[in-house]
Amino acid sequence: MRNSLFQKPLEWIYEGFKKDTSKMLVITGTAGWALSSLAQITAILVNPNISKEKKSFLIPQEFLDAVVNVGAFFGITMFAKKTIARLFSTGKFAPQSVRDYLNKNKDLYKDKIGKMSFDLDEVLKADNKFPKDSYYSTKNYYTTLGTVGASILSSNIVTPLIRNAMASNVQKTYIDMKKNPEKYNAYQPKCSSNMKI
Repeated sequence: MRNSLFQKPLEWIYEGFKKDTSKMLVITGTAGWALSSLAQITAILVNPNISKEKKSFLIPQEFLDAVVNVGAFFGITMFAKKTIARLFSTGKFAPQSVRDYLNKNKDLYKDKIGKMSFDLDEVLKADNKFPKDSYYSTKNYYTTLGTVGASILSSNIVTPLIRNAMASNVQKTYIDMKKNPEKYNAYQPKCSSNMKI
């Protein structure tokens, strides 16, 4: 019973990501950031020990953090994944078996290798002699490695720098609002007591 419950979802995951593990990293990483940000905001909202005043400061800050975390992670990892995959698709990077295949077919591919218009994924559909297993496994390995590197870069270097800069600006605005409320009240719409609804 337990095996049948998880068998189909696991088969779906395997079939969907066996040729492109980096896609799974991008999707699960982005979902993880989104869910953790949602949990953080929810925890602040339902915590009775945090005053409404603090919540009005913390929630926008956490929301901005969420936008930075999710956006930077997705953007940087997807860029790395697509760039590396594209370099393999053009033949710029290739395992030895693919290089041997391309050398044997110089008359067809010599002037195309490395150009953005060339796509080895199309070649392997047309020629059953193309070493597709070697091509896919090598491409998958390096796109996954690049995506892991990009996720480390975005999570540990890029997002903290952006978040710190944004949090500093939000904090300065909040402090200024407390010191000079009249400056910010000027932007609030004024309702006339004579207005009829």
